[in-house]
Amino acid sequence: MSAVEKSAQSTTLPAIGEAYGGGYVTGITRDPETGVRCLHITAGAEHELKGVWGEYGKKIEGADSFTNSRANTEAMAAAGNELAKQVLALEIGGFTDWAIPARDVQELQYRHFKPTTEENWQYARSGDNPNSEPVGLLYTEENPLQTVHEAFREGGAEAFRDAAYWSSSQRSAYYAFGLLFDAGGQGTSDKYGELRVRPVRSEIIQ
Repeated sequence: MSAVEKSAQSTTLPAIGEAYGGGYVTGITRDPETGVRCLHITAGAEHELKGVWGEYGKKIEGADSFTNSRANTEAMAAAGNELAKQVLALEIGGFTDWAIPARDVQELQYRHFKPTTEENWQYARSGDNPNSEPVGLLYTEENPLQTVHEAFREGGAEAFRDAAYWSSSQRSAYYAFGLLFDAGGQGTSDKYGELRVRPVRSEIIQ
């Protein structure tokens, strides 16, 4: 089932944190080039994987989107990345269109599912998300607060680890974007680093 190819039928979208579509509703982005709006769904914690992003010094064509998780992940897999292949092979709740989240989709994971009560890092572009609806602003020490969704709070069944996670958005031949879920630091890491991944899937909405 490829829900990316379908438009969400309901005029009332499910709420952030609601169980839906094989995971939990995470937020909305609008693609800056096509204008396509997507609802993103995060998989449960039991489906996390860990691995390297790719070959250090090798640029992968087609893995540069900040919003299209699936296209990035397919490009990574086509280039031989095993982590991307594992994510693409997932079937969760009857859905098979899972991907490594693109940078601005991953930002929504932290914004809405922040596990800790720690102050947020004011680091580089952390929180800047021009492609989300509503637009995401730079983090302050207090904003975002710990998630209101109990299952995603530290110690909860679906909580993100106090660790670094890969996005599928490439920065250069040497680096890809990632995010530290202890305090929200967004930046880049060497592609050979072994980080965690929390898969997502996306549905086109009107």
